[in-house]
Amino acid sequence: MKIIPSINIKNGHCVRLVPSQYQCSDIISHSPKKVAKMWQEKGASFLHVVDVDGALSGHVVNDETIKSLIENLSIPFEVGGGIRSMKAIESILNLGVKRAVIGTKAVGNPTFIREAISNFGAEKIVVSIDAINGMVAMEGWEKVSNYNAVAMAKEMIELGVRNIEYTDILRADLKLGPNVEHIQEMIKSTGLDIIVAGGIHTLKDLEQVVNSRAYGVILESPLYDNRIDLTTAIELFEKGDKK
Repeated sequence: MKIIPSINIKNGHCVRLVPSQYQCSDIISHSPKKVAKMWQEKGASFLHVVDVDGALSGHVVNDETIKSLIENLSIPFEVGGGIRSMKAIESILNLGVKRAVIGTKAVGNPTFIREAISNFGAEKIVVSIDAINGMVAMEGWEKVSNYNAVAMAKEMIELGVRNIEYTDILRADLKLGPNVEHIQEMIKSTGLDIIVAGGIHTLKDLEQVVNSRAYGVILESPLYDNRIDLTTAIELFEKGDKK
């Protein structure tokens, strides 16, 4: 299983988000580059990067910081947050980013996703499905749509999407542990390799996600709070190939 550290960028800083209050954050470091290099040195082979300002404003904001990551890392990473146009996708990919993560724009807009897949290829596009009580959240978690998360995932498959990331927002906020039942439903219903986030706070939680047959997991708070050691997690669940 792929272990993927998350780096959230706000005002050029690396921050930790409050899951149900996307606009609230604590500064972890004034240098996202330094944090990214630390995860690389600890064994990460891929990173998940979020432009928090972009998610809230609807367009990419921290492109200079993202460019700095490209110039200073030897591992690939994906970027999400405010990528809501073909021009934004093209700009991000042209910087050298491995994949563009599409969230809000994917909700109820199949034409956009189909066009993105056609223009850039399925391997370059990730659809992020963030859910509250099983319903898709959007615009930096500020709104909850009337789309069921699993139903949306099925629709994405029909559009050619091959990469889906699924976040259970409340599980992350309430520290309840992973919603294994929902994760398994998402995997079984789509037949895809699903990367999950939310509710993973300990190595035991991580093991539950491994047992759910998820392809990968995105980790944020447990890494920054030192509740999960990245190197240990990679040795146990990624290099051990316990998918």
